Amino acid sequence: MLLRIVQLNEWSEELKTPSVVWISGLFNPMSYLTAIMQVTARAGGLPLDDMCLKTDILNSKNKADFPVFPESGAYINGFFLEGAGWEAGRGEEQGYLTDMILKE
Repeated sequence: MLLRIVQLNEWSEELKTPSVVWISGLFNPMSYLTAIMQVTARAGGLPLDDMCLKTDILNSKNKADFPVFPESGAYINGFFLEGAGWEAGRGEEQGYLTDMILKE
């Protein structure tokens, strides 16, 4: 709960979206994802009904690697996997799903 408060305080002090948003700390994360689609649709003059979410998983867990907000979409951290593991890719390659490791 304290981490949620910290994120919301930082967001409200600058009144701009942080470069990386901790999605697990939002009270209604689906609203944030919908807002990303709305902003992208308006910027590209596209119909909102045709928009869908696409996820690219990057190999860095460090927020400092993403100091600025992306041109389109958003950087998000805080997703979790259940019943699977994740093997990070090399360089610019995306990773892939693996068998889960017990109790991890």
